[in-house]
Amino acid sequence: MPNTFGLNRTLGGAIGVIALVSVLSSGAILATGNHLQDATDALDRSTQVVRGLDAFRTAMLNQETGLRGYLITGRENSLEPYRAGRPALDQTITYLRTLIGNDAERSRLFADAVTAARAWQTDIGETAIRQAADPKTRPDGVRIEAEGRGKQFYDTLRSKLIAIDNLEEQTRAAQAARVTQAERNERLALWGGTPPTPLICIGIGIAINRVNVRPLGRVMTFVEQVGQGALSGTLGDGGHNAPGRIGRTLNGMSSGLQSVR
Repeated sequence: MPNTFGLNRTLGGAIGVIALVSVLSSGAILATGNHLQDATDALDRSTQVVRGLDAFRTAMLNQETGLRGYLITGRENSLEPYRAGRPALDQTITYLRTLIGNDAERSRLFADAVTAARAWQTDIGETAIRQAADPKTRPDGVRIEAEGRGKQFYDTLRSKLIAIDNLEEQTRAAQAARVTQAERNERLALWGGTPPTPLICIGIGIAINRVNVRPLGRVMTFVEQVGQGALSGTLGDGGHNAPGRIGRTLNGMSSGLQSVR
């Protein structure tokens, strides 16, 4: 019978190599996938911060527009943008604080911007509206806006928001580069782990053919020859494999039969 020990060893080694390649390939793909996800999340978070800063500016602009409209017309409905802008600003501040998290520099800049916005609401917006509501003090309320006393608050919050914008642009560029590199690494890990598997399978097929199929074919051919009366043939190369031993045994049997005749 064929040498099953060699076959088992070959198959076992091949299966072990396939398993190792699969584990390494899966680990590499998982690691690169995690890096890609982290980079993508960071890029998305930075994009959301930039959008949040735009919402911050819009909320303040709406308040300023509503205040000016009210001071010019004196009609309550002119204050609608102002009143809508206050809760919108509150929501945006909460949202941005969550996105910025514990980043020290961004947190400091954002805190300064919020302080300037709150100061404008208190010292300019609410004061001007309160004074403009009373005909006696209306000129004072109009004067607050006309003198540009709120400009310093706006200048402060704009400069802080621009500084955060610049930081986020740098972050977005860096994270975009990370995403590109992570995508490249993921493709390399995927394609690097795929080719060895079919090559190993081809090697297994070759090994099975050499260790098992070919010797078995020789045995079957020899048996067919013996069945046809050719008892003088040999099988195997005389080495240590089982087909060689079968050949020598059948050869001995052939010689014994001929001596009996």
